[in-house]
Amino acid sequence: MAWLLRLMSEAAPNEKPHHRGSRSNPPNRFEAVRLEPDPDDGLETGIEPRTSFFKDATRTIIATNDSPDIGFDASLNVYRGCEHGCSYCYARPTHEYLGFSSGLDFETKIMVKLDAPKLLRSELMSPRWRPQVLAMSGVTDPYQPVERKLKLTRACLEVLAEFKNPVGIVTKNQLVTRDLDLLAALASVNAVVVYISLTTLDADLRASLEPRTSPPKSRLLAIERLAKHGIPVGVMTAPVIPAVNDHEIPELLKAASEAGARHAGYVLLRLPHSVAGLFENWLETHLPDRKEKVLNQLRGMRGGQLNVSTFGQRMSGGGLQASQIRQLFELSCRRHGLNQEPLRLNTRAFKRPGPEQLELL
Repeated sequence: MAWLLRLMSEAAPNEKPHHRGSRSNPPNRFEAVRLEPDPDDGLETGIEPRTSFFKDATRTIIATNDSPDIGFDASLNVYRGCEHGCSYCYARPTHEYLGFSSGLDFETKIMVKLDAPKLLRSELMSPRWRPQVLAMSGVTDPYQPVERKLKLTRACLEVLAEFKNPVGIVTKNQLVTRDLDLLAALASVNAVVVYISLTTLDADLRASLEPRTSPPKSRLLAIERLAKHGIPVGVMTAPVIPAVNDHEIPELLKAASEAGARHAGYVLLRLPHSVAGLFENWLETHLPDRKEKVLNQLRGMRGGQLNVSTFGQRMSGGGLQASQIRQLFELSCRRHGLNQEPLRLNTRAFKRPGPEQLELL
C-alpha cells in the first residue's frame, strides 16, 4: 500500500500550495499522553504538513443511527478525515477515536476504505438489508480531493445504481458532476438527491473558512449541471454562522434557486468538543474584530454555551435570534420556490442481481 501513502503527499509540478483550515493539533480527549510537535513537522515552522493516506481495514461499510433530528437512518462514508479542512467541521472529533487529533490530523491523515464497493455489495446482497435511503457524507465529504484519483465514491455509486438503492449526497465539491451518468441512472427511478453545500458567495471567505473546497461559482455551476441532467438537486446553507454568513441566507438561496436547486436546508454552526477552540482560533486569525460578537451570539442561541447536544436544539438552536434565522430561511425559500414539494426517494425499485449477473461479477 506504499503507493497509497504517497498518493497525495507530493504536490503536482504546477499545483499551488493550499493553506489548512486549522493550524494546530489540540490534545486528543481520549489520550492521557500528549506528544509535543517536532519543529520539523511543520506546526512550528509554518510549513504545512503534507497529506498522508492510510488503509482503513473496517469490515462493514453501512452505519446506522437513531437520532431524531437527522434525516437518514443509514449512511456510507468511504473516507475518515477530510482534506477539505473546513475550520468549523463538526466531524473533526471523530478522528480522536482513531488516536489522532481533531486539528491538522483530521485534514492531513485520511483513512481510506479501499474495500468500500465490495463491502457495500455484500451488505446490499444480504437478506437482512431493508431497502432504504443511504446518506453519502454523513460524516465526511465523499468528493474530497483524493476521490479524483481513487474513485471510491464512484465505485459505490455503481453498486447503488445496479441495485437501484436510493442515495442522498451532500458535498462541497463540483467533482460530483463527474458522476452525472450514474446519478442520472439513479434519478430515472427516483433514487437520488444531491445537496450542494453553499456556505457563502464570498470567494475570500470561502478560501479561509473551507480552504480545499470548490469556490462558490463552481458549486453553483454544479447545481446547474445536475439540474440540467434531471437530477434532483438541493442546497445546504450550512453552517449558518452568526455575524459571519447569516446575512447571506437570502442571496444564497436566490443564487441556488436560479441555478436549478429545488430543495434547501440549513444547520446552525455546531462546535462540539475541541472544534470550539479550533474555530475560536480561526476567528482570531481571520475575523479578530468580530470574534466576541460571533461567539456571544452563538452562546445566545445555545443557552449560554458554544455547543448543545440536545436533540431538537443542536441543529437549529433556540431563542429569539435562532427563530429569526429560521424565519428568514423559510421566507427566502418561499420567495425563491424552494421546498415547494416533498422529497421522497423511491425504495420500491430496489432489486438484487440475479444468479446470471452475479456470475459475470
